[in-house]
Amino acid sequence: MQLRLDQLPQHLRQGLRGLYTLHGDEPLLAQEATDAIRAAARAAGHTERSVYTVAGAHFDWSELLAGAQALSLFASKRIVEIRIPGGKPGKEGSEALQRYADAVQGGLGEDVVTLVTLPRLDKATQSSAWFSALDGAGVSLRIDPIERRVLPQWIAQRLSAQGQRVQAGEAGQRTLAFFADRVEGNLLATHQEIQKLGLLYPEGELSFEQVEAAVLNVARYDVFKLAEAVLAGQVGRVLRMLDGLEAEGEAAVLVHWTLAEDIRALKRVKDAVAAGRPLPMALRENRVWGVKEKLYERALPRLTDTTLAALLHAAQVCDGLVKGLPHPDWPAEPWQALRRLALMLAEPCAGITGPATPAGPRCLALKPLTQ
Repeated sequence: MQLRLDQLPQHLRQGLRGLYTLHGDEPLLAQEATDAIRAAARAAGHTERSVYTVAGAHFDWSELLAGAQALSLFASKRIVEIRIPGGKPGKEGSEALQRYADAVQGGLGEDVVTLVTLPRLDKATQSSAWFSALDGAGVSLRIDPIERRVLPQWIAQRLSAQGQRVQAGEAGQRTLAFFADRVEGNLLATHQEIQKLGLLYPEGELSFEQVEAAVLNVARYDVFKLAEAVLAGQVGRVLRMLDGLEAEGEAAVLVHWTLAEDIRALKRVKDAVAAGRPLPMALRENRVWGVKEKLYERALPRLTDTTLAALLHAAQVCDGLVKGLPHPDWPAEPWQALRRLALMLAEPCAGITGPATPAGPRCLALKPLTQ
């Protein structure tokens, strides 16, 4: 049975299941979910705890199965945690997990609450026999990151839980947006900054000045989120993320590769649609899924053939720049070139008028690139 994370508290109040499978890459939310399940299990008398960590191919799966059988024989109420940080149990592990799921359905779950923790899983893994067995024998929870668009509301909810709130109306929204900009991509640090506000100020309303003075700039960025921001046309956020990636020492070559991959994929999809291919099929054939699928659908009508041709040429020029090959009409510094390339795509995706030509994005006063 699949369960949303926000449904977990009510589910635990109604009673425990014998098996919980948590998968995702958001450490704070995963920790909170496992803590909640452990607390409910302890309240139900599961006072002992065993932890098994699958590290590489040398894990002894027979030990896990033997331990499960011994627990069912002695009827000792325990919590068993199976941690698979690599997300791939292997052939032997797959068979062992299926047998373990069978044991849970056969009565092990009456004496044992089992937590299986995994990183984010792709669709193929979620369709595997071992994962399907775990899901069918208990409850599975997918731990998704908090997206930037909902982060201000998430911050507001966490503040409310500790008796604090921002001002009503536009002033409060500005405070939450400022807070989100400071902590984006680092949810654990976001949680810590919220707790800090609870220690520094009493319950009640927080002013912008109080939040500004207290909240550190702990934002962390990755190139995949940058690509999403570019396709969404979030110009200010794109510039902020590029500044952050540069400060964190990210490789300029990797940033360029990410941007160039999207530019090439956009061109392929647009050409396929022009040739009569349905858009959903063109997106699938170019391996565009998930969040990016919607972003591509929104961006493609705003990108003309001329714009995409200019972007392809700019990506080729920028490829040389990040590898140390100067171009007379582009900035010599690789990160400045990346800013130009990113904004050449982000601006038309945002609906900013004016062609995204080699003359450069409207947001940067850079020397034009000649045709």
